[in-house]
Amino acid sequence: MISAVSKFVCLLGVGLALALPVAAQSTERPLLIEGRQTVYQRVLTRPGALMYEAPDGAIERQYPAFQPLYVYGVKGSWQQVGPSLSQGPQGWVKADQVVPWKQNIVASFTNSAGRERQVLMQSEAKLKALLNHESLREVQAQILAEVAKGAVPEDRGVVAAEPEEYVNIVERLYLMPILDFVQDLHPSNYQENLLMQVASVPLQESGVQAGAIADNFDAGIVFVFDTTQSMDPYIVRTQAAVERIVDGLQDTEIGKRVQFGVVAFRDNTDAVPGLGYRTKTLLPLQRRRDQGQVVATIRAATDVAGVNSPGFNEDSLAGVEDAVELTDWTPEGNDPFDARIVILITDAGPKDPRDANARSDIGPSELQRAAQDKGVAIMTLHLQTAAGGEAQHQWAKTQYQALSRFNDETYYYGIENGAPEAFEATVTRLVTALTDIIRVARSEKPVLDPKEAGKVVNLGLAMQLAYLGRLKDTQAPDVIEGWVSEKAIEDPSRLAIEPRLLVSKNEMATMADLLSELLDLGEQSRNAEDAQTFFAQVQGVVARMAKNPDRLLNPETETLGSALEFLEGLPYESQLMLTTQQRWQQSAMIRRSILDGMRQKLVQYRKWLHDPTVWTALFDGATDGEYVFAMPFDVLP
Repeated sequence: MISAVSKFVCLLGVGLALALPVAAQSTERPLLIEGRQTVYQRVLTRPGALMYEAPDGAIERQYPAFQPLYVYGVKGSWQQVGPSLSQGPQGWVKADQVVPWKQNIVASFTNSAGRERQVLMQSEAKLKALLNHESLREVQAQILAEVAKGAVPEDRGVVAAEPEEYVNIVERLYLMPILDFVQDLHPSNYQENLLMQVASVPLQESGVQAGAIADNFDAGIVFVFDTTQSMDPYIVRTQAAVERIVDGLQDTEIGKRVQFGVVAFRDNTDAVPGLGYRTKTLLPLQRRRDQGQVVATIRAATDVAGVNSPGFNEDSLAGVEDAVELTDWTPEGNDPFDARIVILITDAGPKDPRDANARSDIGPSELQRAAQDKGVAIMTLHLQTAAGGEAQHQWAKTQYQALSRFNDETYYYGIENGAPEAFEATVTRLVTALTDIIRVARSEKPVLDPKEAGKVVNLGLAMQLAYLGRLKDTQAPDVIEGWVSEKAIEDPSRLAIEPRLLVSKNEMATMADLLSELLDLGEQSRNAEDAQTFFAQVQGVVARMAKNPDRLLNPETETLGSALEFLEGLPYESQLMLTTQQRWQQSAMIRRSILDGMRQKLVQYRKWLHDPTVWTALFDGATDGEYVFAMPFDVLP
């Protein structure tokens, strides 16, 4: 029978390390994985694993379960280990008290809004049997009901169920290492699917239990307005819609829990100084008792630019980036906004990062990932006016759909012909649905029925699950191993488990430095002759960088990516890994595509490297370069 405790996979937070003196840099290096030049052997400790000062020597201490360790030496049935790459071996463990960790990858649950809770099975065979069951949904419902009662028959082969709450792995790192994986096809639609053997990792011993959603659940909504000339009538319509909603919320409990901010954007003022600004925070997101200031600010935003901007597309990504990055989502008292939404309103497409007038090299997909990791959902209201034309509309739609994803839903709303009445109705419905998130959280009746609210219902549930994950800090003492499906068992269109690479700050810095060097060289490859010498120059750069022991690079490179050996063998397709000398020389268009992809990723890496909130120490005394981050596969180089 499955115990009540093991209903939850261990999603245990990692606290920052104590401020201990940093040990001297060790010149001793761990053992290499066979066939690799820069990837070291690692193991995870089993529950109860002990550290000895020497084989058969005195016991020093007990390790926490599944502590990641480097292997420095082997002597019979003993392994010499240490948690740090820079500080050398720490002690010895018995080989049967650790398990090999071949790939430095971990799993993270996605937000379960819109899908069922997933289950971990005892074996790959049990998981495949469940996936292929002809009555899959009925069996899944039975299993989840049995889990809820704490009475799962042993022959089910169920090890545990996904937590009911969502824990954001970026906000609060937890380790669920992937010990093994098999690439397979999901039997429902025959699309690629990973089956993964994962283990829970209890890295903290204590947690704080809390009740259900508290009364202070609230929402922060930031409007991002295009304030160029053509937007005047639509800002007026937005103001009218928001004013009606705000008036209805005045002096109510819901009104106290829905707060607004306003960011405006235009375009490059260096190209057209008369624009006045590229981006501007007109009203910061704050908790206010009176929302009259919000309406006044939106009304003031109708003071649109008096001159034309360069080109039809505007720098909307700069406005969204400021709304995501510069908004204080955790204001006074360290009490974060629980639902976090950015609403972009524009009649133009975004500037491509290659456009000389774009502010940033970051693209919509990278910006979406950064927002989702902060728990921020981006919605886009795109006015498809006649001035744009069909080709421009399709470009903008594709870009904004990539920008406006949250979990497995897309929050893009195209307003055909830019019809003002349809636009105002959409704004009204959308903002009302967002206020309904608070009503539902407070067990009050929503204004809109589920059909009218549409996908926002799932968004509200996702925000509530994330809130509960922060509030409850649910922890369990058990160590659990089992097999789980990457795609939801019952719905392969939904991602249930996201594999991530656990990278150190040194590794991310290496990726950033290498991309920077490759970009400099690549921009000089202007013709076929330059392209022929490019790879020889790359090998010279890698050889030079490899002399730094903190830069783990393999100088014997055959593709742009193989210098980064720790990326090899992962279940994803790397653009750099696929870039051979032959492909690089194929055409200028291919080279430009590769370089643009590098540039966008480099911008994101540098942002992460300078953001201390995403880095976590796995052990006491870790150096700054050994802090780790669970990096999504889709932003690897």
